[in-house]
Amino acid sequence: MGRKRKPKMEYRYYEIPAGSPVLALLGDKWVQNYGREVDYLHFHNHLEVGFCYYGEGTVTFKEEDIPFDSNMFTVVPKNFPHTTNSTGDSLSYWEWLFIDADKFLREVYKDNPRMAQKVIDRVNKRAHFVRVQDKPQIGALVQQIIVCMRERKEFYLEEVKGLTLAFLLQVARWNREEAEKTEFEAGITSLITPAISYISEYCDRPIKVEELAAMCHISETHLRRVFHDCMQMSPVEYINSVRIRTACRELKRTNDTVGDIAVRCGFTTLSTFNRNFHRIMGISPQQWRKDPEHYERELLNYNIKAEKGW
Repeated sequence: MGRKRKPKMEYRYYEIPAGSPVLALLGDKWVQNYGREVDYLHFHNHLEVGFCYYGEGTVTFKEEDIPFDSNMFTVVPKNFPHTTNSTGDSLSYWEWLFIDADKFLREVYKDNPRMAQKVIDRVNKRAHFVRVQDKPQIGALVQQIIVCMRERKEFYLEEVKGLTLAFLLQVARWNREEAEKTEFEAGITSLITPAISYISEYCDRPIKVEELAAMCHISETHLRRVFHDCMQMSPVEYINSVRIRTACRELKRTNDTVGDIAVRCGFTTLSTFNRNFHRIMGISPQQWRKDPEHYERELLNYNIKAEKGW
């Protein structure tokens, strides 16, 4: 029996013009029937932002079909499989922005690589397709960038750089992990905010509960009590959960050994890492790595054809 052929997928790559933070695909050329006779997904080497002015059809994210019509926009991270298809023979008007978010943010935060990586991770976390009215601030930034790139007035590139940074930071905030949103929405008291921030920033280092209490200017006993009331877990359990979430990101995007990742994430022994990983994730790191719910590793299951973008 022959090997089963991988389904087709297309890699469309773009080059950002030198000196510009974005590549803008604008104008009447983008009034067209999208997806005619195309039955496969594609992905890009940069973050794609699409704005729909009119038309109707379907945007597909991996296996999810989402109807589109006017005044909607997409935010699609690099390497995320997707496609756009108009309904029947109808015409749709989209305009597109491509942003090398990783390079842009590393240049902005060249003196703070930790911050750069934090924002990059969040920006690349997931894809979105929403109505402008549901995310008016982000939708307005998309439209402002498009207008600047269309009109090209004096200092427009400097203006676009500022708008692009604001847009990426808004997306990063939007993509904050569900666990983090739950924590803040549950009402983390300002009393332990310094401890939460420190753990998030320095989870790779040894952290003592007494040091966290000192940062919050309360006793260790009080910290433990408030922490459990707010987070429904102890400070140590929370530290380990942050470390495991960090390890998950490393397991997704690198081929480093589990032992090396465990050390980088603040665990002193592999056995402690494995025990905490299984307790929090329900499976071992090795099992999780083999079958992660992560779009970039899913690309390995497809026959990829590379095409330079329009």
